[in-house]
Formats: sequence, structure tokens, C-alpha cells
Amino acid sequence: MSLVDSAKDEILALVDGALLDFKNIKSDDWNAKPNPIKWSKKELLGHLIDSASNNLRRLIVAQYEQGTKIVYDQDKWVCYQGYQEMSIDHVITLWDLLNRQLALVISRIPQNKLDNTCDTGLGKAEVHSLVYFIEEYIVHLKYHLKQVRQDLSSRA
Repeated sequence: MSLVDSAKDEILALVDGALLDFKNIKSDDWNAKPNPIKWSKKELLGHLIDSASNNLRRLIVAQYEQGTKIVYDQDKWVCYQGYQEMSIDHVITLWDLLNRQLALVISRIPQNKLDNTCDTGLGKAEVHSLVYFIEEYIVHLKYHLKQVRQDLSSRA
């Protein structure tokens, strides 16, 4: 199986599994902040929306432009998007749809474009290939989904 096909399948499986688990998270738990400067579960999911949005742009643009600079400040994105004030149903729906779109775009990347690059450095060059972005996105997604799911097993 090719990288793009396996990545697509893995992202979709992660999304489907998370959606089932999200039904077990209470509204208060989505909104609770561990401390004033830490993100709530809802904001963590919002951060994953921002990550999907930025990676979607990188994966598309880098197919037709080499080395384009596409950066984002994760704290500002979460703050400016206002996820904490949004309905959790809307946040979940947006996260679900963006990840499904990201999986589709990944599955359509031609093999000869996977080494194309994009620069993500804030203030300095940090050039990475599309392969890197695909693999890193999955690692990042798993890491934050684990945080969102934290404390679910202790309630069973």
C-alpha cells in the first residue's frame, strides 16, 4: 500500500474512533481548562482544526509551488478562532469534515510530488517535504486525540 493510501486510511480510522469516544465526554469536560493558560479539550480539538487547515494548505500549495512559506502561530489561531465559545457540536463537525478533506487530498497527491517542499519556519527557514507533513500530521493528531480522550478510561 502506498504512503498516501495508508495515511488516508489511518486518518479516517482515527477520526471514526475519536467520534465514538467524543460521545462519552460531558459538556463540562469539553470546556474545563486545567489552568487559565492551558487549552480545554474543546480548544485542543480546535487546535487540531487549525493544524488540519494549515496542513491542507501546505499539501495543496506545495504541489504547484516549491518552498512556499506557510506558517502559523498556534496560540493566536486558537484564540482568534474562539473555539471555547463555540458549540462543541460545531467544533466536532468542523474537525471531522476538515480531516476527511485532508485525507482525500493526501490520497490524491501524485507520487512524483511527495518530495515537494514547503517552508514552515517562523523567522527562519524550516523546509519540509510533503511526506514529512503527512507523517507528522498523523503523529500530531494521535498525540492530541490522546489528550482529548484523557480521563475517559477512568470513568468506565
